[in-house]
Amino acid sequence: MAKQIYDSQLGDATDDAYAVIMAAHDGLSEAQSHALNVRLVLLMANAIGSARAVEDLCQTARAYVD
Repeated sequence: MAKQIYDSQLGDATDDAYAVIMAAHDGLSEAQSHALNVRLVLLMANAIGSARAVEDLCQTARAYVD
């Protein structure tokens, strides 16, 4: 069973959001995909608007690194 990292706030749209993110990577090289991920993380951090929340999320995500 996969670990659940965080409670989903997307409800029924979780799969749709995942599909949008994956589609954004279509046709990109590995380097372009990494650059897109960095931009997405920075944009999402700005949208969250709380350095503390971003720190908490980073710690949570890091705890699940294999």
